[in-house]
Amino acid sequence: MAEDLIIAQGSKEEQYQLLYEQIKALISGETNKIANMANIAAALKEQFNFWWVGFYLVENKELVLGPFQGPVACTRIGYGKGVCGTSWQQQKTIIVPDVELFPGHIACSSLSKSEIVVPLLQEGSCIGILDVDSEHLNHFDETDAKYLQKICMLLLETNFLAS
Repeated sequence: MAEDLIIAQGSKEEQYQLLYEQIKALISGETNKIANMANIAAALKEQFNFWWVGFYLVENKELVLGPFQGPVACTRIGYGKGVCGTSWQQQKTIIVPDVELFPGHIACSSLSKSEIVVPLLQEGSCIGILDVDSEHLNHFDETDAKYLQKICMLLLETNFLAS
């Protein structure tokens, strides 16, 4: 198990490639979903200095705040509400270049300017989401989507439902 994070340099792609391997080592053999989500959020925050990184889990028809890094956040989000609830509803990754232009955006922090949300899909159902916010406009792109989806797949492969 890795315990030190090497902060990668280079292009965004190169940074994600190294980070992906480190996250893989970090969560390898650990089946506790809370521990794994916490370490993934911390690794993403450390590597990219995102404004906010965290998970929400589906519970009783709501998204409920899980492990995160950054300022305090909304605790519960309804189905189809905001970017997170919409990603859950549509079961797809959503990139928002300017959150002010997203209909129904939920402003947990007025400093958040752009966002990417990746659903955690298991057995055809969304069981949670990974939410990443930036204080910069147009911060996220298809490279982020590709690697954040791969990281979410790693998480789901750790016997996610059992813990």
